[in-house]
Amino acid sequence: MNHEKQLTAMLVPFYLGEEQRDSEGRMIQDIWTWNFEELECVHNYIQWLFPLPERSAFNHDAPIVDEEVIQAFQSNPHLRRNLLHSFTVMLQFYGLQRHKNNDGKIFVSQSEDYPNRKREWVCIFDHNYLRITRILKCLMTFGLENEAQAFYECLRQIYRENSDQIGGETFQYWTIAVKPNATR
Repeated sequence: MNHEKQLTAMLVPFYLGEEQRDSEGRMIQDIWTWNFEELECVHNYIQWLFPLPERSAFNHDAPIVDEEVIQAFQSNPHLRRNLLHSFTVMLQFYGLQRHKNNDGKIFVSQSEDYPNRKREWVCIFDHNYLRITRILKCLMTFGLENEAQAFYECLRQIYRENSDQIGGETFQYWTIAVKPNATR
């Protein structure tokens, strides 16, 4: 089995929280407990938390999902719950929060911590913009379109208030990421 296929085979057990570790020897539960500084400064975990069908330009030890992995995430409630947990971790990092209204509609909004967290990532050419694109694409790929759309709507508002720092090109990537079938 080649290296790429080995990484792909590791992904589902890693995401299920079984004894599988990522290419750096970390379990998913370890990453979920990281502080904001670790989430900011370590750059090779995001591809494991939010894997995509395309190769990462930044991490050659990142899994590449295939149709079998996509189907597993779309059909297994445990995998989807863990993906939502990863999403929640990253939302907290950005100073955002996910919630549902009484009708069950999902929203993402700024948390009380947003003014502090914003300073970490709302700035010109920030690497977190690429991470956000990856998160949006992953959510769409794995069938969590409602979460992706809610995140995008929150990002749209943030962009309106900070377009000079985020830039139109970045916002365009986010917009393309949430278009149905754009990621597959």
